[in-house]
Amino acid sequence: MRKLHPETKIGHIHLKVADLDRAIGFYAGVLGFDLQQKFGSRAAFLSAGGYHHHIGLNTFESLDGTPPPNGHTGLYHTAFLYPDRTELADALRRVLDAGIPIDGASDHGVSEAVYITDPDGNGVELYRDRPEKEWPRGKNGDLQMGTSPLDVQKLLSEAP
Repeated sequence: MRKLHPETKIGHIHLKVADLDRAIGFYAGVLGFDLQQKFGSRAAFLSAGGYHHHIGLNTFESLDGTPPPNGHTGLYHTAFLYPDRTELADALRRVLDAGIPIDGASDHGVSEAVYITDPDGNGVELYRDRPEKEWPRGKNGDLQMGTSPLDVQKLLSEAP
């Protein structure tokens, strides 16, 4: 079986939302993505850095809908990678300033992550990777990821 090219990346996500403006308020207003284009009350495209879109939001099949109940399949979470710890701290500060509760915060050895939920019940991971040379490895070089508590207050102290 041929392996996937190592430069392949996940390009964007599309989320079904119940209220387009509410979702834009979260992804643009709280997380800071730029609104690139909006199609009335049915769809919007948001990005970072001027890209055409990293996030698509739509109400095509979900207008005024409810989140799926626990115990059903579907999206567990989206993950947004920040370039460094300072930017992750800034994102966390914006989330807390908006009154959004934190669902969890973990140090995975390879990364540090904060978990929240968007207004439609979708899980959202805000994280930063450590440099690869710092990743924990076993004696034979295999990756040793884990889950330890992340010191949220220390992270917040690094926000600009």
